[in-house]
Amino acid sequence: MLVLFNKPYGVLTQFSDRGATGRRTLAAFGLPPDIYPAGRLDMDSEGLLLLTDDGALAHRLTDPKHKETKTYWVQVEGAPTEDQLRALREGVLLNDGPTLPAGAALLDPAPSLWPRDPPVRFRKTVPDAWLAITLREGRNRQVRRMTAAVGLPTLRLVRARIGRWSLEGLAPGQWRTLDDAPAAPTTPSRRRQPR
Repeated sequence: MLVLFNKPYGVLTQFSDRGATGRRTLAAFGLPPDIYPAGRLDMDSEGLLLLTDDGALAHRLTDPKHKETKTYWVQVEGAPTEDQLRALREGVLLNDGPTLPAGAALLDPAPSLWPRDPPVRFRKTVPDAWLAITLREGRNRQVRRMTAAVGLPTLRLVRARIGRWSLEGLAPGQWRTLDDAPAAPTTPSRRRQPR
């Protein structure tokens, strides 16, 4: 079984809060029993999370040899220049080494998303923009570190796609099994895809 889940902001990508601090977990969303996340998504990130009860599938989805590309919609502080976008595309030097080349494109218009709770901070004097960033690797907090490295701090991060599966049709906290979803979901035409 494969489950597509739209993880809300502030939810741990696990079924129990081992720190017992009262944080929200996946257990709050009525997901099918005996499934586990195939990968991670930070507590302060939102969007598509795949869960499965199939260990071989989970391994294939997360193994670097077979790793699925992941596309993120990223609201950044600042107005991205072509040099900043080129740096993201060519690879950025992080403290744990250079990243692989990535897809990076300005999203104009911005994606149509649900409001975030709490809202993203807004400053009248500082512009913001939305990027689509597609990765072929998965390091800890990689997108946030990449955008910061080129001078564009991340304000909001939404994973929109993993391989052929997309977030389309799922509100925050909603899920569906692959049986309920098309095998290769498409993205609505009003949301421009990265080039």
